[in-house]
Amino acid sequence: MPRGVAKANLPSKMCPVCERPFVWRKKWERDWDNVVYCSERCRRTGK
Repeated sequence: MPRGVAKANLPSKMCPVCERPFVWRKKWERDWDNVVYCSERCRRTGK
C-alpha cells in the first residue's frame, strides 16, 4: 500500500511575482498558510 498523497492531489498556489503555480512541499508542512512565493528569488524580488 503506497504511503502519502499522490502528486496530482497536492494543494497548489499561484506565485504573485512570476505568476506560475507551485505545489505544496514537505518543508512547508507547518507553514503552508503563510507561504506566498514559490522561491527565495521571487520573495526577494517582491511585488
